[in-house]
Amino acid sequence: MSHNHVHTEAQGGRRIGIAIILTIAFVIGEFVAGRMSHSLALLSDAGHNFADALALILSWYALRMTLKPGDTRKTFGYHRIGILTALVNAASLAVIALAIIWEAVVRLRSPEPVHSGSMIVVALIAIIMNTIISIWLHAGAKNDLNIRSAYLHMLGDALAAVGVVMAGIIIRLTGNPIADALVSLLIGGFILYSSRDIWVEVVTILMEAAPHKLDVSVIECSIRAVSGVFDVHDIHSWTVGSGITACSCHVTVGRENANRCQEILHSIVSMLEQKFGFAHATVQIEVDGFAATVSCGNGDPGNSSCLEPVEV
Repeated sequence: MSHNHVHTEAQGGRRIGIAIILTIAFVIGEFVAGRMSHSLALLSDAGHNFADALALILSWYALRMTLKPGDTRKTFGYHRIGILTALVNAASLAVIALAIIWEAVVRLRSPEPVHSGSMIVVALIAIIMNTIISIWLHAGAKNDLNIRSAYLHMLGDALAAVGVVMAGIIIRLTGNPIADALVSLLIGGFILYSSRDIWVEVVTILMEAAPHKLDVSVIECSIRAVSGVFDVHDIHSWTVGSGITACSCHVTVGRENANRCQEILHSIVSMLEQKFGFAHATVQIEVDGFAATVSCGNGDPGNSSCLEPVEV
């Protein structure tokens, strides 16, 4: 893992730590205000904020764990913890959204009086706080699925708070509390929609599919273009964790290039790292027409050193 990646994760961890403290403090205040004003939209937003706090705590923990080096049991390190955390965060978003939608339907059938003034004031504070936290997390969200799941939590809550303000204004102008339930329905629907991409990406990574926007056929063509390569097969590409991809393949060289195996191998590994950004590239060299134990260094069948996988 590169120094820049470690620095980004450490910086993201500090920002998430501050965001956790702010969010928990706000959840308490918003819940009290929601109970006093009888606003379902405000209580829904408090519930979403509470999920935000849990999501941030999980993301903070995952970032700390991903900084741990690999060991004999977890040779790639602990990067998948961030993926599992993103999965939990996406699941929590779905559960909260369904609960909000259910309660909103109940309120539509039996509207309750709502104090719009408290709704508007608290929701405005929520907009400011969640927008600030979203800005903090935005940079890290580009390359880290774990941080992106937390970012979507906070961004979604900022937008939900905008809806609460709108509902409060409508109630204040019309006196009709039904706007409270309607906004809650919209909040629930938006939360479900915003979690969709996280679900898709998490499942893709856990299924060890090729990294997003990376065409394996292009990788194959690039390997074949390396001087001395006769054929390539058994290409595998997958994501270990956010921003950390791996690739493995078997490459066949012609007999005339048997003495260039190490040169060809390092050219392939360097190309995979620089052109495609692979953090781990494992390449096995084989000589055309020979058994797997034939040397690609000097043609001596008793020497298989250059056939061993090399990883960078």
